[in-house]
Amino acid sequence: MNVQPAIARAAHAFQRGDYPTVERECAGILGPHPDNGDALHLLGLARRAQGDTNQALACLQRSLQLEPARAEFYINYSNLLRDLGRLRDAEAALRQALAIESGSRQARLALTRLLHDAGAASAAIDEARPLLDRNADDAEALAVTAAAQSALGQLDKAAASFERAIHIRPDYPVARHNYAALLCKQGRAEEALRELDEAQRLGARGPSVFYNRGSALVMLSRFDEADDALRQALELAPEDVGSHELLAKLRYMRGEEDFTRSLEGIDKPNLVLLRGDLLRRAGHIDHALGLTRDLYGRYPESPSLATNLAVLLQEHGELDEALTHARRAAESMPDDSAAIENLVAILLQLGRPDETARHLAHMRRLEPLDQRWLTYEATAARLAGDPRYEELFDYERFVRGFDLEPPPGYANIGEFHEELVPVLYDRHGFEAHPLDQSLRFGSQTPRSLLSDPNPVIKGLIASLKKSIEAYREAIGHDPAHPFLERNRGNTRMVGCWSVKLRSGGFHVNHIHPEGWLSSAYYVEVPEIVATAADKGGWIKFGEPRMPTPGAGPAHFEQPREGRLVLFPSYMWHGTVPFESDEHRMTVAFDVVAH
Repeated sequence: MNVQPAIARAAHAFQRGDYPTVERECAGILGPHPDNGDALHLLGLARRAQGDTNQALACLQRSLQLEPARAEFYINYSNLLRDLGRLRDAEAALRQALAIESGSRQARLALTRLLHDAGAASAAIDEARPLLDRNADDAEALAVTAAAQSALGQLDKAAASFERAIHIRPDYPVARHNYAALLCKQGRAEEALRELDEAQRLGARGPSVFYNRGSALVMLSRFDEADDALRQALELAPEDVGSHELLAKLRYMRGEEDFTRSLEGIDKPNLVLLRGDLLRRAGHIDHALGLTRDLYGRYPESPSLATNLAVLLQEHGELDEALTHARRAAESMPDDSAAIENLVAILLQLGRPDETARHLAHMRRLEPLDQRWLTYEATAARLAGDPRYEELFDYERFVRGFDLEPPPGYANIGEFHEELVPVLYDRHGFEAHPLDQSLRFGSQTPRSLLSDPNPVIKGLIASLKKSIEAYREAIGHDPAHPFLERNRGNTRMVGCWSVKLRSGGFHVNHIHPEGWLSSAYYVEVPEIVATAADKGGWIKFGEPRMPTPGAGPAHFEQPREGRLVLFPSYMWHGTVPFESDEHRMTVAFDVVAH
């Protein structure tokens, strides 16, 4: 038998998706030549394409035993291992391919993608660099670099890399889709939709296309269209956690009582857990606790479930049982921030600050820029009578108010607000508060105001930035203080939004762990808030999110229209509820230091 023509026929059949012909040609070769590596490899690829992963694995492994110096064999083997979730083995296979053929672009590119998908974004950028050194116009290397930059929070760099990749290859649907996902992160919803339209025109059809479309449409308050897009995402991927979560949040903010209905009847543990968490955030603690207890009874060895159960028990007031589960989760996952935060919060609520020291010191070393550990350190110090509390929660020094300068063209701040108020009202399209935010009995704008093209909002942002600089100059720099040490000259506004509270509205006590500086700018203040003797509608500081004996509110700031209050992101802050027929509307943002 002349083997090579048969191999060529099998390869051609594989390229056109004719897998029965691949099977037939390879069987004809392997009958008289059972150790033909090429035939075994093609057969393995065909079986992978048909979903028979066990047979595919056996064929590809045997082909590598017979042909151990074939880099392309290792690349294809790595792809199968990746399908099976064996990411470390997949990486090892690609590195073996590069050991055989160091200049293999295919292997290097596959490795960068694998590292990115495995969460090793910095390593992915490092691996892509040789490809870009060789060819600065390698669109695929640019696209994976951009995705890794986005994962690291380097959004401006990522945008530039995506834009270059698309300029080089305008017909590259993956780059356009991933660029659209980045634009959603930046709040640039209109641009995201344009890129998604183009990606779909070029053939992109996966569930993530519809998820990102839904995300962009939510930002633009096109809620019916967003609901449709997210349902399409779930038709393609019925168990996609992100699509279920965003759809539930959308339906909740639209005032729908059965907002978790897409998750009903699904018995997958991660989705049951998601439903329980969504119900918890909506205040349905008993229902959420029932779901989570049942799930924990089925999977009692899961530390993540133990953490979720502990959170619910804490909110239900069952602190002793909550502590048992929180300790177990923390022992199993000593580096997991959610598990450690939950344990620390329960210990503080029980009045046992000394027991938190070891955990807080460990997390400060592990996550030095995550400010929540300063929060809990200060709270523990307060309960223990340690002066470290006053050092970190120095209200007189760190909580500062500024009367905002009106943007150019306005005689005073009142004249500016006459234009600002209707613009902001137009952006409040939801009936209820977001499930993952602190406000209650009100609404929040669905996308960052930083990306809003309206000139009135741009004027507001410019004026806010001036006050930020004044604050930074006023507090100074101190390398010995964890807050002041980061005041080194480079800051950036992130996550700017507007909140509208109605009667009974408030913010639960919270912090902003990823920020450095946080804020409240008062656009509309009801008369009763401006004159309230009971501090209704005022911002309060120092009181933890969990009821903690000995740690009530320690400082208040009275709202006033045109007033901006700036403070460290790690300070507990919330709002005293108020009763009024008028709305209390603010603009808030975070500032990061870098």
